[in-house]
Amino acid sequence: MPEETVFSTELKEDRSAVAAYLRDVADKLETGELTLRAGTQESTLSVPARVTFEVKVEHETDATGAIQERSVEFELEWKEGDTDGATGLEIE
Repeated sequence: MPEETVFSTELKEDRSAVAAYLRDVADKLETGELTLRAGTQESTLSVPARVTFEVKVEHETDATGAIQERSVEFELEWKEGDTDGATGLEIE
């Protein structure tokens, strides 16, 4: 089945602004409905009670092996009607 990106945005922000965005996402996620807007783009999601939550930390290195860039990705994924998922992540 082909994958289609229906919303995408990237911006450079202060750490505190990113934290505020993530708090807003967390608050909306608890309600089960999340609307994302950027410019003329908008996407509203109805999020089920159980989702697959993936956390990934990556780094890119140069030819000498020195780390040039780090990233952390948080992904929520679900299939319509899916209620299965792993548990046990801790964030400190």
